[in-house]
Amino acid sequence: MLARGGRDEALEALDRALELNPDNYLIRKQRWTIRNPERFQPEIDWDWQREELAREREAERQARETACGPDGCPIPQ
Repeated sequence: MLARGGRDEALEALDRALELNPDNYLIRKQRWTIRNPERFQPEIDWDWQREELAREREAERQARETACGPDGCPIPQ
């Protein structure tokens, strides 16, 4: 998708994949590389990656807490 110029389409697919598999670090890194190429070239910014992972995990935790009600959490489709 990305090679064909489908950046937005690729990001949507990766975002959806991450919803289904939030522990998949490879999916996260692919998303980060597309959105923030300057963090990967000419050198990988490891500190930024650790910080971004912490930010994303916190946002995911908050989203789960607000999405889940007395009947439980929605199941991703």
